[in-house]
Order: sequence, then C-alpha cells, then structure tokens
Amino acid sequence: MKLLRRFRGPRLGTKIMLLGLLLLVVPWFSYRQLMEMERLLIQGQSNAQLLTAEGISTLFNGREDLFDDLPVTFEEFENLYVHTLQNPIRLDGRADDWDEATRGRRLAFGSDSGDRDGDFTVLLGERAGQLYVHMEVVDRTRVFRSPDHLRLDSSDHVRVSYIRPDGDDGRIAIVFGAPGVITAYEMTADWRYAQTGTPNTQLQGVMEETPDGLRIEFRMPLAQMGSSRYFGLAYADVADPAAREIRRITQTLPTAGKESFNLVVLRSPEVLNIIQGLGYAGARILVIDPQLRVRAETGTDLAVSNDADEDSAFDRLLGWFGAAGDWLAGRFGAEPADPRLRIAEDAEATAANVIASALQGEPIALRRRLGERQEVIMAAHPIVSRDRVIGTIVVEQNTSEILSFQRAALEQVIWVSLLSIFAVLIALLAFSARLAWRIRNLRRDANSAIDPYGRLRAATLRHELRAGDELGDLARSVSNMLARLQQHNTFLENMPRTLRHEINNPLNVLSTSLQNITAEHPELEDSKYLESARRGLLRIGSIVQNLADAANLEDALAAEELERVDLRELLENYVANCALTHANTRFEFSGPDHPVYAMVSDYRIEQLLDKIIDNAVDFHRANSPIKVHLETWRDFLQITVANRGPTLPPRAEKSLFDSMVSHRAPENRLHFGLGLYVVRVIAEYHGGFARAANLADGSGVAIMVQLPIARPAGAREAEGPVDATPVDMNGAVSPAGGSGSP
Repeated sequence: MKLLRRFRGPRLGTKIMLLGLLLLVVPWFSYRQLMEMERLLIQGQSNAQLLTAEGISTLFNGREDLFDDLPVTFEEFENLYVHTLQNPIRLDGRADDWDEATRGRRLAFGSDSGDRDGDFTVLLGERAGQLYVHMEVVDRTRVFRSPDHLRLDSSDHVRVSYIRPDGDDGRIAIVFGAPGVITAYEMTADWRYAQTGTPNTQLQGVMEETPDGLRIEFRMPLAQMGSSRYFGLAYADVADPAAREIRRITQTLPTAGKESFNLVVLRSPEVLNIIQGLGYAGARILVIDPQLRVRAETGTDLAVSNDADEDSAFDRLLGWFGAAGDWLAGRFGAEPADPRLRIAEDAEATAANVIASALQGEPIALRRRLGERQEVIMAAHPIVSRDRVIGTIVVEQNTSEILSFQRAALEQVIWVSLLSIFAVLIALLAFSARLAWRIRNLRRDANSAIDPYGRLRAATLRHELRAGDELGDLARSVSNMLARLQQHNTFLENMPRTLRHEINNPLNVLSTSLQNITAEHPELEDSKYLESARRGLLRIGSIVQNLADAANLEDALAAEELERVDLRELLENYVANCALTHANTRFEFSGPDHPVYAMVSDYRIEQLLDKIIDNAVDFHRANSPIKVHLETWRDFLQITVANRGPTLPPRAEKSLFDSMVSHRAPENRLHFGLGLYVVRVIAEYHGGFARAANLADGSGVAIMVQLPIARPAGAREAEGPVDATPVDMNGAVSPAGGSGSP
C-alpha cells in the first residue's frame, strides 16, 4: 500500500502520447472497411460465377447422351509424336545413342516445375517396326515390387494404354523389382492384377536409378497396337513402402499445367463445341462427368506465378498489418447472407471438394489459394437429368483484380495512417513539451517567490500572466494570492514596531506609578507585590523589545557596514566579559595562536554570541563549563559553543533556527524562539550559516556558526583540522557534528 501511495502516475507528456496512440484505431477501422468491401466483391464475383455456371448447366440439362462413354478417338489423347530413328538403339537406360534432333524434342508431363515426385519426360522413336520409349522419372522415394504382393499397383510402375488391333483397350503395366531388366504384364481394367501370370515378352526394356529418380527405356512392336497406333503413358508413384498405396499418377493426359484436379481427360468434341465460345479472360470453364473426367475445357489457363522475388519492407509491413486485420476480421467478420455461397478461406480446401459437392447436387463457391499471392474462386453447379446428377459445370476465375484493388487501397491506408499518426504524434509531442515548459516556468516562479524559510521574495510572477488559457488564469490567481500575502506579511512585520510604541507608553506610566508609590510609601519598598509588578513590567518590556529586534533585524543589517575584525581577539575578550557577567558559570575559550580575520560587524557578532551564550547558560548542567572554540579552514572559520545538558530531540536540528520555534519547557513562557532565529539571520547576512548538533557522547549540545575568512594579502594559510566538527567536552574532536564543508 505504501508503494501505491508513493506512485504518482505518468507525466503529462506521457499521458498525451498514450492518448495519441488511440489514433491507431483509425487504420483499424479503415482495414475493417476494406475487408468488408473485399468480402462484398468476392461475394459478388462468386454469385456471378455461380450464375454463369448455372446458365451453362442449363445447356446440358437432360443431355445424357453427351456424358455416355465415348469410343476412343484421336482427340482423347495428347499428340505424342513418334520420330523416326536413324541409328540403332541399345536398351541400356541412356539416351546418348538417340539422334540429337530427337533428344531435343523431349516432352514433359506433370507439374510446372517438373521436380515433383511422379513428374517425367519422354522421348518417342520408331525404327524397324518397333516403338522406342525413353522415360526420365522424378521419384526420390522408390518403392519396387515385392514378391509377397500379388497386386501390381502396390509398387512404382509405368502404365501403357493403347488400342489393340481388334479395337479393344490394351493395358500393360511395367514393373521392376530392382534396377535392371523390366517386366511387363497385361492388366485388368482396374489396373490392379495381371490378366495372366505370364509376362508380355514382346515389351522389352531396362530400368536404372538416378539420384532423383529412374530412367526407363523400353520398346514394343508397333504391330501390337494395330493400325490406329493410339496409346498413352502414365507413371504411378507409390511413396510409402508399408502402406503401398498410390500417391500420384502422372499421365500424358492431361498435359502439364492441366493436372490441377488430378483427373483423367476424356474430351468430348460436341461438349467442347458448346462451351468453346463461353470462355472469357481470367476464367476457365470445365465440364466434368460423374467419373471425375474432364469432358471439355475452355478459357484462360490460370497459371501460378513462381516468382521468388524477396519481399520488400512494405510487403512485410503489409503482411503484419494484414495478419492483425485478418485476426480481427476473423473475430468480428460476418458470413455471407446466401447459404449456397460458402466462401471458405481454408488453405487446405481443394478443387475436389468443389466438384464432389456439385456432383452431389449442391451448388458451391470456394475460395482457394494457388500461390503465395494468387487466389481463385471456383464455382460449380450440377448438371441434372431426370432428378439425377450427370455432371457439373466448373467456372474458375482468379481474384487478381480484387486483390490488386485491395493491395492498392491498403497501401494507401497504411501510408496515410502512418504519416498522419506520425504528424499528430509530433504535434502532440511539441504541444506537450511546450506545455511542460510553461508549467516548469510557472513552478520555478512560484518556488522563487518564497524563500526556504517561508518569507516572500516577490509579490507577483513573471511568466504566463498574459496567457489567455488556463495556465494564464492560474498564474494571475497565484500572483493575486502573493500580493495579498505580501500585504499581510508587511502588516505582521510592522506590528512589532507599532506594538512597541503603543505598549511602551502604558508601561512607562505603570513604571512611573510604581516609583511614585514607593516614594510616597517607603514601607512598601520590600513588598512582594511591588516586586512582582516590577518583574512583570520587565518581562513585558523584554518581550516587546525581542519582537521589535527580530522584526527590524534584516532592515538593520542592510544598513550595517562590514569591517575587517580579528575574531580570535573578539571572542577572547567576549568570553572574559561573560565570566564577569555570569559569575556562577565557568567559561573556557580555545582557538588558534594567530589572528583570524573576517569581514563582519563586530556589534552583530556580539549580538549573535549573546543569543548563543544565553541558550547555553539556560540549558547547561550545573558545575559544567561552557566551551567556546574557534577553528579555521582554508576558506572559512567556525565558532562552536558547547555545553553539557539536555540533548536536542530527534529531527529538531532542521527547525531549531526558525522563527517562533522553541524547544524549552512549556512553563518557560518568556522565550518565543527568536534567539536562534536572530543567530541564523546574522550568520547568513555575513555569508555563513548556523547549525546545531548533539555531542558525540550524548552529554550535551553544540551550536556552530561558520563564517568566511578574510586573510591579509601574502598571509600564509593556517592549518586546521580535517573535519569541521564540534569539540567534545574533553577537548577532543567529535564526529557528531558531521562534515565541516560549508
């Protein structure tokens, strides 16, 4: 609790700066507005795409004939060009014996980067009725065939699809148990098991490992494919040797950049003709059947930018600002009103979710991320016939325009907010500094108007009197208060003079009356009542004289002329006189054996000593001496008057020399605490100071007065003690007085 009471809170400038930080709420509200605008734009685009998908789906509603399985035609496959080979080819897994022109026509399939597991490149060549194939596959985790597994799709393998001479589909899986000669099997329609346990010996080849994957080189008779010679290649990648499940299939259908949905492409020319003219810039339209096969596709390819440029400082700032805004928007944002438009921002959402939802009969729009700075909106609407879903229309469009608009607006908001906040904070800082400077000036004026002893030095303030704000009102109020206090202090200072004059007149009458009574009645000379009356008159006169002396002291000191006085001689003579005036008290003087000069008024120094000696005589213990000691330092001297007797109360040293402060017993009413006040005023007038301290042994009190030394030109500096400390009653240096530095 004491700690809380001592805590005063922050300063004015800190409070203003903290209030200025509330301006940060402005960019937060601006960001909320931008987020709401983005949500509305995304919702509008999603609605537009859903309406587009719904409109296109009406063209296919009831057209089941368009989604029946079609016979394989040339359009179903990517054009795989077979080049005539001039040189014989060795099946060793290397392509250095292929023609140089043919090697330059290598085709790539898989991802755009070409470095994902399952991506491959292929060379095709024809020589002597044989089809030669050279594949380089990226597969960092190879899983070879295990004899313990009957299924052939439980390991990495190559799939060859072709048309037999009889027109049926042909399927051959190329498997490998280890680097070396490959084994081919005719496969069932589900690509799981071999049709027979006998390998297809017409397909021959080898496989060798590379640091990043495999190289496969094989050949098969062109006659095995019939006259059409239509075929396709695929690589099935199995990554986990324990689970042995296919993770990815990369095939020549579709081409690179079109495998986003991991679907088998089976193009339908009639479907393509219907949607071919409906595509528009920045969008792509797909028709997908229930078997998740793309029947037709048109529009712009939504390629993902792979720029690896390092983000700028603003991009990082934008990212931090966006992260904070996204968190706030996630806590306070609203959901779209239309329940069909589930605009999800889940980074794990995939296009398969959109297609699966649409094939279940539910229109959906999904926002997903393609790259670090690219997002697309996918809208899908089912195609129905006889209350069943026969396909779906997918309309995919990027949000580049919305994101560009948002980035430009957000950039403007951030810069304007930062600049405005910086400008306002600078203005607040300048205002608080100016305000604090004015308050400090006012405080200095108020402090300097009263001295440490509570006396008025000035009746008005110097600053802020002409200011029109609250500080000006405060300064004028304080000045008026000081003026009234000065009038009151002047009245109090003049009151002792007035009282002395007014009281002395009746006192003189009383004194004369007492003398006349004694003269007329001599027998009353020894009357105790007359003696009490005389003592009362003397006390009243002493009180009035003390009050007048204290009130007139500063004015009287201003008229005094200082002269060079040997204080050692003055003190020695003064102590000798004290021994005569106080016959019952023993005085001891000690000091240096050389003159000690100071610029003083000898009369005022004697007045100072009178007050100190009177104090010492009143408080000293009977039969104990009062010691007066003079000592010198380089620049000042010290007069110490020590006596045995009562010690000072705790913390009394600070208030002992104030006016009207007395530590005497309550029954001693003659003293009003003006004696030591006179000592302090005289010491300060001469450029010194006075202080009091208990003796080191606790047997009494010492009063010390320090004054500047005035040495004659060429005089040697007298050596003095190291510490300006009072002597104890045995003559030794006492540490009770503290340091002697003035």
